[in-house]
Amino acid sequence: MATNSEICFLTATELARRIRAKDISAREVVEAHLVQIDRVNPKVNAVVTLHPEQAVDSAKAADEAFSRDREVGPLHGLPIAHKDLVPTKGMRTTMGSPIYRDSVPDHDGLIVERLKKAGAVTIGKTNVPEFGAGAQTYNDVFGETLNPYDTSKTCGGSSGGAAVSLSCGMQPIADGSDSGGSLRLPASFCNVVGLRPSPGRVPLWPSMLAWYPISVQGPMARTVEDTALLLSAIAGPDPRSPIAISEPGSLFSRPLDRDFEGVRIAWSRDLGELPVDPRVTTVIDGERHIFESLGCQVEDVDPDFTGAHEVFHVWRAWRFEVMFGKLLETYRDQIKDSVIWNVEVGMELNGPQIGEAERKRTELYHRLREFMETYEFLILPVSQVPPFDINQRYITEINGVKMDTYIDWMKSCYYISAIGLPAISVPCGFTSEGLPVGVQIVGRHHDDFGVLQLAHAFEQATGFWKTSPPAAEIE
Repeated sequence: MATNSEICFLTATELARRIRAKDISAREVVEAHLVQIDRVNPKVNAVVTLHPEQAVDSAKAADEAFSRDREVGPLHGLPIAHKDLVPTKGMRTTMGSPIYRDSVPDHDGLIVERLKKAGAVTIGKTNVPEFGAGAQTYNDVFGETLNPYDTSKTCGGSSGGAAVSLSCGMQPIADGSDSGGSLRLPASFCNVVGLRPSPGRVPLWPSMLAWYPISVQGPMARTVEDTALLLSAIAGPDPRSPIAISEPGSLFSRPLDRDFEGVRIAWSRDLGELPVDPRVTTVIDGERHIFESLGCQVEDVDPDFTGAHEVFHVWRAWRFEVMFGKLLETYRDQIKDSVIWNVEVGMELNGPQIGEAERKRTELYHRLREFMETYEFLILPVSQVPPFDINQRYITEINGVKMDTYIDWMKSCYYISAIGLPAISVPCGFTSEGLPVGVQIVGRHHDDFGVLQLAHAFEQATGFWKTSPPAAEIE
């Protein structure tokens, strides 16, 4: 019989297989993860709301249904704590804001609906920055979430609690969301996998901005195969999302193996202009030979991202004003400065500015489309810096280059967000200080499966994901 710790570090795919084979029960799996949360979470503060009794009851019900030979979903019996931005029926959902400290939704978000339908067992919620703003997970409701590889460092964000709980074996799968890098950055900082899918791949509901393509929801896990498993359950069309992609989620349950002989890859250290900490560059360059060993034709080339900065900032500010402008009128004293700034930038936008941003986004999309007719994948850093001090709220300078705003250090992520291409962060190694670094793989329009295939091949050849964090070690 596997110990609690062994159960918690099995892959989600293996856990699901063992549950289906009745080698282990859903209740045993859920209880093992609850023990792990009790042991590890006080060190890192990743899971901020926990419903253990409800989780065990749900696991018992799952076991009973399975014993009666009822059909079960692909995630049957797997525990999951949802990101504290997504509505979860009957469970406190704060968005990291004092305004919603005691908010308990009466409905589930679509992604939670699908996870439950697939058999996942909800156990709680994971920590986020206030309203998901910024890639450093802290707020005035629950405090800071710490990096499990070095608890003096940040875990990134905004899906920081999700990444840390995965890394520490507190859950085998996690949901997250990504506007400027919130699935990819914490994955990079915590040595797990985070996929930013194509807009519409995972339908988003509820949403005040149903056609908005910058913010997406997506899967996180410890391995690429587990990430694909989770995506298979949450992807697929839904009439509540007008931009939903029509392909079914079952597309991602296929084997990920592929021959990459002769596939052309664009290798970009800095997109031609971005300052990147040499510790990051050293780690990623050190694994270039892996892609070459897979048969890929790797070429040093930088695509033209002219206009991406303006496009992202305009559409982000517009969204902030729509979503939080009314809150600012009543609760200004309870909202952090960076959110207030972003809302006020949105308030100052005019029609010509938004129109110019959209024109530039169209030009950008077509430049990258033409670029990727030659190169099937683009490889670049996820983050321009490694994990930084937890007391530093955001990066203000990289290699002597000053950052103008609280998000400008995230350009290596949000440039990709601006054009809506699928992108993944997969573990790529560690700095000399032992801090995780992820590599970002970007695919062609709607080629989420291809991105998963290349990430899987890289992961199989390297195995960096197997290095567990010190915070999860048994003392």
